[in-house]
This record gives sequence, C-alpha cells and structure tokens, in this order.
Amino acid sequence: MPEEDLVELKFRLYDGSDIGPFRYSPASTVAMLKERIVFEWPKDKKFAPKAANDIKLINAGKILENNKTVGQCRVPFGELPKSVITMHVVVQPSLPKAKTEKKVDEAPKKNLCSCTIM
Repeated sequence: MPEEDLVELKFRLYDGSDIGPFRYSPASTVAMLKERIVFEWPKDKKFAPKAANDIKLINAGKILENNKTVGQCRVPFGELPKSVITMHVVVQPSLPKAKTEKKVDEAPKKNLCSCTIM
C-alpha cells in the first residue's frame, strides 16, 4: 500500500496525554485499533483497560463501532492533508454480570423510626 494512503492516528487519553501517532491502513478495523491501544497503554496510568472491550473510541463526537474501518470513520471535511487525526479514548471496564436471583434466606429490611415528644 502506498505510504500516502496510510492514515496517521493518535489517541488522547483521559489525562490529556497521547498514545501515538501511528500509521494505519484505511482497511484497519476499530477493533484492531483498540488492541493496539491496550498493548501500548502506559504502565504508569491509574486507570488501565484489561481488554479491548474496555475501550470506547470517539472521533468527531461519535463512538466508533468495532466492525467499522478507519476509512469509514474518517471525517471527510475539515481535515488537512497529511494531518494527524486525534481519537479520544474512554476506559469503561466491563461490569460483572449481575446476579438475577435474590437470596431466599435474606431477611426483609425493616424500617425503624423513633420519635421523641417533649
């Protein structure tokens, strides 16, 4: 693929620091970008994704879907040629599956109220 067809991306983290820039083919998927971000994540950060599913990528105010390609996510207007595109990274860890069954032996909570008349 010619060098000029590659898209240069950097990823802005929650504290304003960046990962990248890196060059990607327009055929690269968002899922591939997320894998790279997890791999390149700075070790000194307080919050770190454990997996690619813990990351949301935002470009031009839209959350990008994993199956979309870089070419599909580019905003056609407002970008200068040879410029670096900044995507924002939001770390949102997957929540553990909530228990749907309530414990049977759990006692009902009682509302206690006390009043004092003087």
